[in-house]
Amino acid sequence: MKFELQAIGVMHSCFKQRFGTPKQARRAPAARGWIEFYPPYDRAEAFVGLDGFSHLWVLFLFHENLDKEVQLSVQPPHADGATYGLWASRSPNRPSGIGQSLVTLEGMETDKGKVRLHVKGIDLIEGTPVIDVKPYLPYVDAIPDARSAFLPQTPEPQFEVVFSPQVEQRLTGLEENYRDLRQLIIEVLQHDPRPPELRNAGRRIFTLPLYDLTLRVKILDPAHITVTEVAPA
Repeated sequence: MKFELQAIGVMHSCFKQRFGTPKQARRAPAARGWIEFYPPYDRAEAFVGLDGFSHLWVLFLFHENLDKEVQLSVQPPHADGATYGLWASRSPNRPSGIGQSLVTLEGMETDKGKVRLHVKGIDLIEGTPVIDVKPYLPYVDAIPDARSAFLPQTPEPQFEVVFSPQVEQRLTGLEENYRDLRQLIIEVLQHDPRPPELRNAGRRIFTLPLYDLTLRVKILDPAHITVTEVAPA
């Protein structure tokens, strides 16, 4: 059976590409974005009561993976190279390309009768099609004693993030326009944003976009990752 999915809106994100985007929502609590809704779903009547919820489920399409072949066996991040079945993973290469993320609702903004949602703790890139939004209900959605197989606990940070003196000075001015920018950089880099191919190749110097900025980063030793420059993209 085939069905058509209609996007109700689009995510505008601090992450401009997949490289550097957290593998799971809420791994970077300082990561912010906002959802633009398409008419008629942007009218205020559709949002009555939503401001009483602290968290939302956002359902979306992995739009950059829709043309990729789906593999039934995958190697999830943090699984130490072990192979698991597709349904035991959250791989973005899925038959229907649907993803879901639990995000924090930071605020609602109304402009000329149209509503947008400001959210944080996101793991979606700029331009991600949003197909649904649902309130998070703790009494049914939270299961304290749930098992999580090969990820029994929150992964520990892999790096201590260090800022060069020039970057420290630059961040002081930038945080007036980019909320919690320093914390966001730490949250993104401490878990090693490099995809497996770059790690295996020993890539130690790279650039990473955040908002309309570009970070230049160096891995100097197994314990430290250094931000050497923050510049306009």
